[in-house]
Amino acid sequence: MEPTLCRDAYLFAMRQRVDEILGKVADAVNEAVPGQIINGSEEKVRDLFAELRTQAYEMAVQMRLDAAEAAFPPSAGCDDAPEEAE
Repeated sequence: MEPTLCRDAYLFAMRQRVDEILGKVADAVNEAVPGQIINGSEEKVRDLFAELRTQAYEMAVQMRLDAAEAAFPPSAGCDDAPEEAE
């Protein structure tokens, strides 16, 4: 079975970022002009979620790669490599 990322570690790592983005979403909606809430906040909110989506995916992929790398012990080197001259 291939090494996988630790789901709990991933959630823990992303939780602060999710809270930060959701706070910015609330700010964008609150800062929109009354009567223009959707027009005044939709683009900003879309961009915030796009940023979160990218960061979440990149972190998940990196954590999976790190798990795969950690599953393999370091190589001892090549026995047929020429010795360095002194």
